[in-house]
Amino acid sequence: MNWQTEAALAGRVLAAAVLGGIVGWQREHMGIEAGVRTYAGVALGACVFGLISFQVAGDSRIAANIAPGIGFLCAGVILRQEGHITGLTTAATLWATAAIGLAVADAKLIFAFSVTVILYVLLAIPLKKWEHRNVDPHLNDPPRH
Repeated sequence: MNWQTEAALAGRVLAAAVLGGIVGWQREHMGIEAGVRTYAGVALGACVFGLISFQVAGDSRIAANIAPGIGFLCAGVILRQEGHITGLTTAATLWATAAIGLAVADAKLIFAFSVTVILYVLLAIPLKKWEHRNVDPHLNDPPRH
């Protein structure tokens, strides 16, 4: 592999980190703990694994394992406290950000940018007034003996 190819791959990694960081900036701006560094890192990591899979190994098995791997990471941010579940949006957006990194790895830059914009807008628009929270807080409580 020559230095021009490696520079192009480094450019993709940088693009993935920037796109992930944009989503992370929105989350950080809203006071969510997972912010710029977390989202940029997820996109960057997915991009690197994708590049290794597509460019170096010529095999999609590495890239195919990104979704379940990130899913495992996302499971760690979902918490249940006092009958409320938190972290679902963070988990979903981290998972989507990994997909953005993978799209960049596959040289789908316009697509990755479009997904970043859609994700950013989805997170930025206030949906609270349309969400209905008519859920029984004791619905998932364990049985008492």
